[in-house]
Amino acid sequence: MGVEDVPMLIPPQMPKLVNNKIHLGGGAPLAFIDDEEGVILLKEEPAPPEEQKPEPEPEPEPEPEPEPEKARPIQVVLANEDDHGFELDEAALESILMQEHVRDLNVVVLSVAGAFRKGKSFLLDFMLRYMYNQAATSNKQSKMKWSSNAWIGGNDEPLTGFTWRGGCERETTGIQVWSDVFVVEKKDGSKVAVLLVDTQGAFDSQSTIKDCATVFALSTMTSSVQVYNLSQNIQEDDLQHLQLFTEYGRLALEQIYEKPFQKLLFLIRDWCYPYEHDYGLEGGNRFLERRLQVKQNQHEELQNVRKHIHACFSSIGCFLLPHPGLRVATNPHFDGRLKDINEEFQRELQELVPLLLAPENLVEKEINGDKVTCRDLLEYFKAYIKIYQGEELPHPKSMLQATAEANNLTAVAGAKDTYSKGMEQICGGTKPYLAPADLQRYHEQLREASIKQFRGVKKMGGTEFSHRYQDQLEGELDELYANFIKHNDSKNIFYAARTPATLFAVMFVTYIIATVTGFIGLSVIAMLANLVMGVSLLSLCAWAYVRYSGEYREVAEVIDLTAEALWEQVLKPLTEQYMEDNIRQTVVNSIRASLTEPVASQSSRLKSN
Repeated sequence: MGVEDVPMLIPPQMPKLVNNKIHLGGGAPLAFIDDEEGVILLKEEPAPPEEQKPEPEPEPEPEPEPEPEKARPIQVVLANEDDHGFELDEAALESILMQEHVRDLNVVVLSVAGAFRKGKSFLLDFMLRYMYNQAATSNKQSKMKWSSNAWIGGNDEPLTGFTWRGGCERETTGIQVWSDVFVVEKKDGSKVAVLLVDTQGAFDSQSTIKDCATVFALSTMTSSVQVYNLSQNIQEDDLQHLQLFTEYGRLALEQIYEKPFQKLLFLIRDWCYPYEHDYGLEGGNRFLERRLQVKQNQHEELQNVRKHIHACFSSIGCFLLPHPGLRVATNPHFDGRLKDINEEFQRELQELVPLLLAPENLVEKEINGDKVTCRDLLEYFKAYIKIYQGEELPHPKSMLQATAEANNLTAVAGAKDTYSKGMEQICGGTKPYLAPADLQRYHEQLREASIKQFRGVKKMGGTEFSHRYQDQLEGELDELYANFIKHNDSKNIFYAARTPATLFAVMFVTYIIATVTGFIGLSVIAMLANLVMGVSLLSLCAWAYVRYSGEYREVAEVIDLTAEALWEQVLKPLTEQYMEDNIRQTVVNSIRASLTEPVASQSSRLKSN
């Protein structure tokens, strides 16, 4: 049969054949099927189920990087309102002062203290603006000078930093320190750490006189610049409040002839008499000179207050600041924007802050003439806070005593170290045995040199106070000398053989006693003597084992002490007595011989005649 005779089903348009399958449009593929009659049929093949693509798993959101902790005021001295006590938060203070980049730098501490609700925190926030502006300027290596007034900020910039607010209730309690320590390079190239400190306002309705005095004293003792924040004028009670702390300075001055505190700046806020004394430092110093002048016709109490202030602070100044304006005083929503502050106040503020914080004006903290680092300041804080944890307000001399005690103990430690190093070079370690007389001579020389070193160190507290520590030093040197004697004696072979020699002597004596008493029938005494001899023999064996093995050293120490006691109390006196008797008998025999010899010679001559 020909090809044309074969019946075929031909669609008008043949679909495209793909892999032996026909695809029609977008439908399911058609398959070729040969039936028995040889006709090619198209059969629709069921479409395979569409593969469902798995939904992509949502990618985990990246964890946000922890933001660096923002700078903030940190409470380092906590005030307990229940018992009106104060406590130092050592961990908080360490987190500030022991930062690696500042802990060994000399520190500048600027503190603001005074009555409450007088704008101390408000003033400190402008100081923060100044310091951050200068830090940014230094980082950019800009040619802008430190005296530039751009630091004060924009007119619409709120004032942030130490917490402050308007109103009549107190805001700050205890003592707060700003968490950022500013590193400033001075003109000579040295770097210092600058610390800004805010204090609890004094004389509020919740604080006792002790609370106020404690905060002010701590602030004054730990700061290099104390800003005494006052309102409108310097009144006599303001000076009398200082007298409690200047008493400490008076005592220290009598003892060491140095002023204990550094710079004091009276800051008179809301000065109302510019027609008498101009705003600023120059007018303030003229005003302060008149206010602190000691006059002959003044009462003795008033004179003493002024003398004490001059005697306690190495530098005293005064700055007169105008009122910031009614918007500041009366607007409850005031947030520190410059547009609400009197321009005259801004102008004087631009003079005050650089006067305190410009590199050439920074005052480094000193105690007893020595520069203080951040690390040292932490220790002084710890020492001072202990004074105020008692029940009663301490006498100002207690503050002196805290510092003087630290100075004297440091001097004692230095003198002891000098003595120990000298003695180690003479008889310590592997040095050979030294004759006791020579060791005594070296001890006396080094002891005298150490005491002389202690006396030569500049110390607080005066001669009478330091005399106690000198006595302590002498006692500790004698203890060290006793230890060096033992160490030196241990190198003497005869000293090391004292214990076995003593035990052997005891055994020999008890053996003789046991033999004699047993021979004459005193069996009880003989048994006791044999018992002592046996104990001595066992002790000698035990001592030898300990010395050989190094074990049970406590047993050897007991045996050594017992043998030493026997030697000192029994054998040595008997030996000395025996030797003394022998010497006395020898001398007597010599004298007798010398006296009888002439008589014998004379009688022999008479016989010969």
